[in-house]
Amino acid sequence: PSAPIKQVAAGRADLAISYEPEVLLARDQGLPVVAVGALVPSPLTSLISLPEAKITDVADLRGKTVATAGIPYQTDFLETMLDEAGVPPDDVEQVDVGLNLLPAVLSGRADAILGGFLNVEGVDLEERGRDPRVIPVDELGVPTYDELVLVANEDTVNDDPESIRLFIAALERGTRDAVEDPAGATDAVLAAGDGLDPKLTEAEVDATLPLLLPDTGNHPYGYMDPEEWEAFAGFFADRGLIERRPTADELLTNELLPGEIPD
Repeated sequence: PSAPIKQVAAGRADLAISYEPEVLLARDQGLPVVAVGALVPSPLTSLISLPEAKITDVADLRGKTVATAGIPYQTDFLETMLDEAGVPPDDVEQVDVGLNLLPAVLSGRADAILGGFLNVEGVDLEERGRDPRVIPVDELGVPTYDELVLVANEDTVNDDPESIRLFIAALERGTRDAVEDPAGATDAVLAAGDGLDPKLTEAEVDATLPLLLPDTGNHPYGYMDPEEWEAFAGFFADRGLIERRPTADELLTNELLPGEIPD
């Protein structure tokens, strides 16, 4: 997860798709990066289980095994959820399965997974007819955050903001076209990918497109809520994941979004 943002920090890439948590970690490490737009302005990371595990809420995780992808802050997500439900962390076994989240829950090695996305693993299990229970982490006690964001180097933001602004404007047009033509979007993804399953890809695209254009009120495409970012940064600081609590101005800028007027 940290690789794309490091490419931007080193000047080897103009933009990266990353995650709000990774922006916080990168800034805490002194990397000169800033989020310039939200691609998916809500959590995709979810607690996912199958009916046979009989998990209807977090309290049912007591005595169960939860598989994660091994990303450090996922442990903090899990502990926060358990604390919210009054379940001691020692009552739940956590196993690191890397990218093998689906095999872990399908094989029964884990009763639930934390780290899968509602629009990927959640959809995959639904397409298999397994009737998964999928609950985003912000419904379980974790502060809301922007799952996927565009990240740029601070130097690029300062020296060539117009290129970023034009890119995001083009991205918005493409996104709106995709939402208006899901079949065309699916065909484009299949053409760009190698060996993708057409039926699964169609289902994933259908689940993803509404997430890309949520109702943002009077805010433009790609808007990031500074108060939500500071609240999430506070969560990371309180959990000891970062050493200091940054301000929103240090983490993001909305000034390059389509329709935004620079100060």
